Amino acid sequence: MRVPRISRTRYAAVGLVLATAGALALPAGTAVAAPTADPTPGQLLSYVVNTKANHGQVQKVEQAVKGLGGTVVYSYEQIGVVIARSTDTKFAEKLRLAKGVDSVGASRTKGITASDQGKADVAAEPTGTAAPGQEPYEANQWDMRQIGVDKAHKISLGSRNVTVGVLDSGIDATHEDLAANVDASQSVSCIDGGKPNTDWKAWQPTTSDHGTHVAGTIAAAKNGKGVVGIAPNVKLAAVKVVDDGGFIYPEYAVCGFVWAGEHGFKVTNNSYYVDPWMFNCPNDKDQAAITAAVRKAVAFSARKGVSNVAAAGNENIDLAHKTTDVASPDDTTPGTRPVTNDCLSLPTELPGVIAVSAVGDKGEKSYYSSYGKGVVTVAAPGGDRRFQIPDTPDKDGRILSTIPGNKYGYMQGTSMATPHVTGVVALLASTFPWASPDELTELLTNQAESHACPTGEFNPGGAGQWKATCEGGADDNGFYGAGIINAEKAVQWWR
Repeated sequence: MRVPRISRTRYAAVGLVLATAGALALPAGTAVAAPTADPTPGQLLSYVVNTKANHGQVQKVEQAVKGLGGTVVYSYEQIGVVIARSTDTKFAEKLRLAKGVDSVGASRTKGITASDQGKADVAAEPTGTAAPGQEPYEANQWDMRQIGVDKAHKISLGSRNVTVGVLDSGIDATHEDLAANVDASQSVSCIDGGKPNTDWKAWQPTTSDHGTHVAGTIAAAKNGKGVVGIAPNVKLAAVKVVDDGGFIYPEYAVCGFVWAGEHGFKVTNNSYYVDPWMFNCPNDKDQAAITAAVRKAVAFSARKGVSNVAAAGNENIDLAHKTTDVASPDDTTPGTRPVTNDCLSLPTELPGVIAVSAVGDKGEKSYYSSYGKGVVTVAAPGGDRRFQIPDTPDKDGRILSTIPGNKYGYMQGTSMATPHVTGVVALLASTFPWASPDELTELLTNQAESHACPTGEFNPGGAGQWKATCEGGADDNGFYGAGIINAEKAVQWWR
């Protein structure tokens, strides 16, 4: 998926703002020609095909795919989703007529070729002197103190029985702060057309630091090196769903969620939106099929006991009052189109998913964070560099975490807020191993610190482009959901 809505640099997750100096740049937002999903003749496209979740029906659909000259990449019988490819511009139209096919959708608008590549620059490694009992850079982690992680660790560091799946760009499993917690036996790459690949090299990061940064926030070890994560004793599984071009196509996400469900994960972190559409609308056959496939995969994982946490996005969009999409399709030429609340950001707006907005070190909504009454579940530190407190220990306002090569760097975005919530859910799952995903969500929202809407106009920095309207009361509103998470309270339920 694209770096939504703050940086136009293609990147592997929602809301990443790279830790380089200078002002953040918004997408231009200039209206262009309306987007089209019409395939270019001869280009190879991937399709998601939805049918009933049983062996016989999936086999019939596979035969129909082959009968139309297409190829079957992989089938997920558990949920009734077949991943197919074809160069026929009428492939979806023809396959929709086949018996037993519920829906078919092209999962991309760009033909399958070698991915564009590009690596993010990250700020220079921080410096710091550790206090007794602290990690070397822990003093720079204002975000951890904001949600009481230091106090939580006096009670719990998490359980080795809890595995957190990081659906992202891969995790550097050799990093000094992560190696002890990354479980290679549960890690996988899903970017080979949506087909799982457990080869060690396949799920390592290549062009992106993002997954490694996210992983550190969740579970960097408490080992006297670097930083510390929220749940440093839990296990991490790398589920690579971001290709080298920075895209997460629907088939990658389907693979990731099914893998999580089949392998007993307790939580997944999803700091992205599914490409190529910022919002998937039910009146578009391709987008409707994409929504159906990803919805089935998310629901499958939840039935298997997985709690899924996802980023709200970084476009400062009110997800409860959608009007326009200016960024889709992001793998070819984005255009402008009207959208309604029926058009969903995936996986954030799917049932049961914990949606996360970001706050800065002042504890207020980050200027870039998307929001929405009834959409956002909770809020967490994601950084707000433009408006940081001058005497913040790191004097930066972004989130410090691990990056590949035994290094550490600063990033910000709802991509960074999301793993804070994932880490707290991992602590809750450690404390309450019997809890279902719905019960963990209830525990999460119950421990959150209520945060009321601003009393006046929310217009950080005085720039009109960041205006936002907060709806709701202190215990449930569009900016903060049930409130800002609190790790200390999350591990105190039996006390």
